[in-house]
Amino acid sequence: MTIIISLLLLASLLPHLTFTAHVNVGIVNGREAKPHSRPYMVSLQKDGRHACGGSLISDQFVLTAAHCQKKNETLTAVFGAHNLKNKHDSVSISVKSYHKHPDFDTDTLLNDIMLLELEKKVQQNHNVKMISIPTQEEDIKPDSVCSVAGWGRLSFKGRKSNRLMETDVKIMNNTECKNKWNNHYSAPKMICVYGHGGSCSGDSGGPLVCGDTAVGVTSFGDPIVCNSRDRPEIYARISAYLPWICCIISNVK
Repeated sequence: MTIIISLLLLASLLPHLTFTAHVNVGIVNGREAKPHSRPYMVSLQKDGRHACGGSLISDQFVLTAAHCQKKNETLTAVFGAHNLKNKHDSVSISVKSYHKHPDFDTDTLLNDIMLLELEKKVQQNHNVKMISIPTQEEDIKPDSVCSVAGWGRLSFKGRKSNRLMETDVKIMNNTECKNKWNNHYSAPKMICVYGHGGSCSGDSGGPLVCGDTAVGVTSFGDPIVCNSRDRPEIYARISAYLPWICCIISNVK
C-alpha cells in the first residue's frame, strides 16, 4: 500500500516537476570506459564546464537533446576527451547553429532532439570518429543489450565524473514502459531502457548505442532518483527522425 501511495504521489508531482531532475542526464553503477574506446562521444560545455553529452554523426554535426540548450546559451563541443581535466587530449569547436526539432515540447520533452552545426569540420583520428545512426525506421527487440556513456553524476546528488563512464542497459518492452510512464511515453518516438546501471544528472544528449549504432538520445528519467525501475530512462528514438536529420544536414552549404 505504501508503494502504491508513493507512486500516486509521484505521478501527481510529475506535471509540476517537468523532469527538471534530468535536465542533464550521468552514469550510476557503471565502470570507467577504456580511454578513447568511444571516439564518437562529445562533451558539450558551457563556460568550460561539462553540461551535456552528444555524438558525432557527421564531420560537421553533433546529435544531442534539444533541452541541452536553453535560450541564448552558447555551447562548445569537445572531441577526443576521456578525462575532461586533460585539456591537451581534446579538441574544442564552437557551435555555429542550433537546430532543435521544430516540434520539441519543453513540458513533455517529446521530440527532445537537436543537431548542432559546428563552426568547422571535425578532423577524424584515432580518438575522434563518427558513429553510425539507423538508415530506416526500426524497433529494437526487448531485452537487447545496449550501452550508454557519459561524464555525469555517479549518483543522484553525487559528484560528476571527470572520466568517461559507461554501463550496459537493456531495452524495455514498450507496453511495460507505457504502463510505467503513461502518457509521458510515446513508443513511436521513444525508447525505454533498464538495468543495474543507467543515466543520471549530466548525460542528457548522449547516445544509446546498440552494436555499433546510435539508436537513441538520452532525454529524461525519474525526477527524484537515478536509474529507477519504476520510472525507467527514456531516449528519443533516432530512427523516427531520419527525414528531419537528413534534411538539416543536406542543407549545409
